Parts: sequence; C-alpha cells; structure tokens
Amino acid sequence: MTVLAQQPAPAPTRGPDAASQTVDAVIPPLSGRYIGYVLYFVGAGLISGAVVHHPLDPTRYTVIALIGAAVFVLATVVNEFLLVAHRPPLSRALRVVGASLVLSFGIGMLSGGLQHFEDFPIRGAVLVPLGLLVSFIGFVLRDAHTSWRRIFGPIGLVVALTAGAAHLSLDAVAHTMGDGGTHGHQQESPAQDDGVPTHGDSTEVENHDQPENHDPAEHAGETAPEDGHGH
Repeated sequence: MTVLAQQPAPAPTRGPDAASQTVDAVIPPLSGRYIGYVLYFVGAGLISGAVVHHPLDPTRYTVIALIGAAVFVLATVVNEFLLVAHRPPLSRALRVVGASLVLSFGIGMLSGGLQHFEDFPIRGAVLVPLGLLVSFIGFVLRDAHTSWRRIFGPIGLVVALTAGAAHLSLDAVAHTMGDGGTHGHQQESPAQDDGVPTHGDSTEVENHDQPENHDPAEHAGETAPEDGHGH
C-alpha cells in the first residue's frame, strides 16, 4: 500500500497591485516627509540664531527662540504622529514633544555656537559643549528604543568628557581672540548719540570761540589820519 505524501498547500500569491498598496500604506507621501524635515531644520535654525544673538536684543530674540521651538515641535508632530501608521499613546506623545524641545535647544546651542564662534568666542565656548550635552539628553529621551538610563551609561560618559574637553579648548582659543567681532551690530558711541563733540571737534570749537589776534601796529597804520604832513 502506497502512502502518498501530503503536499503543503502553496502560499497565496499577491499581485503587484496588492504589494504596491502595502508599500503606499507604510511609506508616507513625499510631500509630507519633505515638509516634516523642512520644519525640523527651520526650527533649529531659528533657535540657533536666537540663542547666539540673545544678549544683543533679549526681547526680540526670545520671541524668535519661542517661534523656533514651536516650529520644531510642529515638525515632531508631523513626523511622529501624522505620518506614521500606528500612533503612540498619549504618555509617549507627551514625552516625545518635551524631549523634542530639549533636543531643539541643544541643537540650536551647538550649531549657533559653532557658526558664530568668531563673532562671540567667549559665549561660543560655553554654547558648544552645553549644546552637545543638552542635545544628547534630548535625543535619548526622545528615542523610543533607548532607555533614559543610557544618559548615565558609557556613551553618556563619553559625551560628557567630549563636552568638557571642547569647553577647555574653545575657552583657551576664545581668550586669545578677545571679544571677537561685532558681527555687524556695532553701536554708535554715546558721545555721538548725545551730540557731544569728539576730541577733535572740541579743539575746533575752542579755536572758533577765541578772538582773533590782530597786530596793533597794523591797526594803527590803518586808522591814523592823513594830514598831508610827514613827521
């Protein structure tokens, strides 16, 4: 008696249309991905400029920093919640938004301090290492596959040592550069604003106020009466 081996049922085949529908459901549209990444970089750029230039006009650059943070958070919402197939729970969403704020300011301090180090060397020597630390902390808290305990792990120690070495190195370079350039923000001196003449102008004013010296003999020759007789 011959026993026929049972053949396994063939796997159902999927046509190209079904495969394309699955890919379209997983990959977000190009326009959405483009907008999401543009918002990331625009937000980080606004924050970096505001952090560096903040001492020049605190009110103005505080507003710019807040706008940049809002743009960065909007980018997070677009990329992490709107363009994904499975949206995270509320607790995870709040953690991502908060960590994105930390990450945005860290990136802003790091990139702004590097970009404008020649203009603000003392400030840049602080912003660059601080931005390195803050951005690392924000990224770890934001990453869904990483525990927050990794901040205090070996990689966190490496980041901290790198930040410390960067601060010491940049601070030494900054002190050799002095106050750096004015970056186009040079202000007029108070003497010019108040209408007070400078040193050279004061000399001219003093000379202008002094009466002219005339030769008495010259005046005498001009005013002497002519009677036609020589003496």
